[in-house]
Amino acid sequence: MTVVVTGSSLTIDEVVQVSRHRARVALDPQVTARVEAARRVLEQMVDRDEAIYGATTGVAALKRVRVPAAQIAQFNAGLIRSHRIAQGPAAAGDVVRAMMLRLLNHLASGYPGVRAKLLSPLVDALNSDRLPPVRSLGSTGVSDLGPNADLAADLYDGMQLAAGEGLALLNHGAYSTGAAALSVAEAESLADALMVTGALSLEAFGANLSIIDSAVSESRPHPGLAKTVTELRRQLEGSYLWEAGAARNLQDPLTFRSLPQTLGALYDAVGYTRGVLAIELNASQGNPIVAAAAGRVISVGNFDIVPLAAALDFVRIALAPALTSCGERALKLLEKPWSGLPPGLNPSGGVDIGLGELGVAQQALVAEARLLAQPVSFEMASTTHAEGIEDRMTLAPLSARRLAEMVALGQACAAIELVVSAQAVEARGTPQLGRGTARAFAALRSRVPFVSRPEQFPADLEPVNELIRSGVLSDASYSVQPAGPGSGRAAGRSTRRQ
Repeated sequence: MTVVVTGSSLTIDEVVQVSRHRARVALDPQVTARVEAARRVLEQMVDRDEAIYGATTGVAALKRVRVPAAQIAQFNAGLIRSHRIAQGPAAAGDVVRAMMLRLLNHLASGYPGVRAKLLSPLVDALNSDRLPPVRSLGSTGVSDLGPNADLAADLYDGMQLAAGEGLALLNHGAYSTGAAALSVAEAESLADALMVTGALSLEAFGANLSIIDSAVSESRPHPGLAKTVTELRRQLEGSYLWEAGAARNLQDPLTFRSLPQTLGALYDAVGYTRGVLAIELNASQGNPIVAAAAGRVISVGNFDIVPLAAALDFVRIALAPALTSCGERALKLLEKPWSGLPPGLNPSGGVDIGLGELGVAQQALVAEARLLAQPVSFEMASTTHAEGIEDRMTLAPLSARRLAEMVALGQACAAIELVVSAQAVEARGTPQLGRGTARAFAALRSRVPFVSRPEQFPADLEPVNELIRSGVLSDASYSVQPAGPGSGRAAGRSTRRQ
């Protein structure tokens, strides 16, 4: 697969393809002409010795100082060197690829006003998978100055930069935006997994399916709620729960009963943030911008990406109740007063606690995840730096990083819910499962067996975590090979294994 960079049409899915699956990139044939036209406008203004921020003047507190034409190359080199302020560990490879792709698309738009030759190092690095070391901490999210300087120092080492190009390589939000695209894609995949594990928990609990009656979403037309009601009905098609008298309660605990609402809110938050990213992946995030058609270079505040930072906060806030519910469903399935099943879902009784202690890990994971939901986009900057000019921050890179961390914790929560709900299903005698939940059950049992003896306890859930991360649970085309002897049944009506 090749992603064609146009400067205006980059998508989240293309970012994932390049960053995670090493798709190649190529420039649209129209990019060079657009970039060169914008560059001519800037160069004409430079030739007239007009004041252009970061091109013919210094930056920040030195914006009043003019840069002599003979010192422009030296100024650019010093600008990048002085902004290598990033701290901490190197960013992950997929984040660096996403950053480079977003920067390439940014430069291809023409708004930064750079020469066309600056695009080639990005194309070459992406296609050869040569990843510059980019440190991950130290950006306030009003331009990712430190990470951007790391990238520029590596990619353009030895290249003499022309007027305005040093600042153009620093003054953008490619690091934050690329990382955000990856974390939002992961959040959506996690929501899909929680849909499946939640559906299996409904069967494991013997829940009342009135909660996914079509009237639920018709009477409350949120798009996310409509999606969850429809998808849960699809997952549970053919389930025993549709039979008369199958439900154990008229009304179940809220973490079961409100599953469509909590997941629906998460889908709505992800959908909103996808819309924001559709703009930000293709927006000018720099200062100044070249309005080529008007023949102008304009000082702007487009580096302030608070729309993205706030949207990422929104996703984390919506993810928190979904994970709280996921954790509580697993805990209730493990406890006899709620599930009506043996404590810890131990089929043999006695003093063995079965899977009961997984509830401790689940509580810890959910609690840590909730702490990451705290919004960051309203955090305040110092009003002292750079003569008090740079007195705002968005913390967009922190918002993206916290979402990625929260999703990783959520994947572990979903893995525990899947293991517990599958054990509970078999403890109930493995009634007929739904079309989607039967596939999930089979996929799990190909990795983790039914626990009938203490020595079968699944101390390592990484195979299940990988199943959650892979996205196959929600992939309708995915099929599970028949499990080997003693590894568990795929699904369907049968008796509980002793």
